[in-house]
Amino acid sequence: MKSTTAKRIQRLDDIATNRYGIPSVCLMENAGRLVAEEIIKYCDRTGKSSICVVCGVGNNAGDGFVIARYLKESDLKVSVLHVGSAGDLKKDALINYTIFKKLGNKVDSFKKLNATHAAVLKKADVIVDALFGVGLNREIGPPFKEVIEAINKAQGYVVSVDVPSGIDATTGIMYGIAVKAKKTVTFTLAKAGLLKGFGKKCAGTIKVVDIGIPKALIKRICG
Repeated sequence: MKSTTAKRIQRLDDIATNRYGIPSVCLMENAGRLVAEEIIKYCDRTGKSSICVVCGVGNNAGDGFVIARYLKESDLKVSVLHVGSAGDLKKDALINYTIFKKLGNKVDSFKKLNATHAAVLKKADVIVDALFGVGLNREIGPPFKEVIEAINKAQGYVVSVDVPSGIDATTGIMYGIAVKAKKTVTFTLAKAGLLKGFGKKCAGTIKVVDIGIPKALIKRICG
């Protein structure tokens, strides 16, 4: 499987947006829609219908809000847990949070995991991990540590968005704790960290999806 580093994938996104004029919010829309399609296929195949989308505060969270919107449009039972507050969100993530809310959907934002949140995770057939993406480069502390522990204790089918939260996208090292996914839907190219170290142990089945980065650009930057 062809792979690349976090630095190169970030460069791809930057050039696509700032040089070629592809709005980053469009890339996020494509990413979220494609992850949602994978989850819908799983639900159709298994008869599962209860989904919990767990969002952080970066771009990965924005993907999560898009995913949740598409899943709701497919008449699935969707809960959204947001580790943070609206004030923590910026740019595209805030745009998609706002769209999701304006459609009349509920987002449970918090800065400390409680028994109610843990119960939502425990009951979910599918858990979507949209906490951290390729930019993670630090040890995970509270409240994210406790949320990841709760995800790993739950019995749901875990789908990670781009990389399992807690894994370095380039090296595959684990920043103290990481989500143990059954499937990772990753964007444009597999990240090198998914194929080695703890990344390989946590990623589960890897699905690469095309979110609209020009193929000529990918070849030029990543070979």
